Amino acid sequence: MFLALLRLITLPLRAPMLLLLVAIAAYEAMHWGPQPDVRVLPATWFLESVHALLVVVICTMPDVLLQQVSSLMAASRVMSLVITLLIVTVGGLYLLHLKVLANVLILACAVLLARLDLARIRMAPPAGLLTLGLGALVLAGAFLGRWLVR
Repeated sequence: MFLALLRLITLPLRAPMLLLLVAIAAYEAMHWGPQPDVRVLPATWFLESVHALLVVVICTMPDVLLQQVSSLMAASRVMSLVITLLIVTVGGLYLLHLKVLANVLILACAVLLARLDLARIRMAPPAGLLTLGLGALVLAGAFLGRWLVR
């Protein structure tokens, strides 16, 4: 029990990309929403945090998501066309808003680097648990960034 707790406490020292993930989430959150003097968290800040969590889910569970999408696309040609059209449309919307695309790419790279660092130290929890952990780190970094701006 004590050894497991010690390994968990020293995890940021063994996998420093986790600290980088928190720092990037804090930096990104500094630019979310309107001016920081607003007391209530605005809806845009909520949507940005959900957007960041979606990036974490996509980056930590790509095999599960791709398996579901490919089985759905294999079901019929209509579903294949609809899913392809949806992916191209969403990708086009991101290309129209390059600032959003740049933020997504930066956060996705940080999440993938954190996953790679965890794999390097041979710590590979199940995908759902890893998603919860990295999502909690991203939200903690976002709240830290929001607190620093105030």
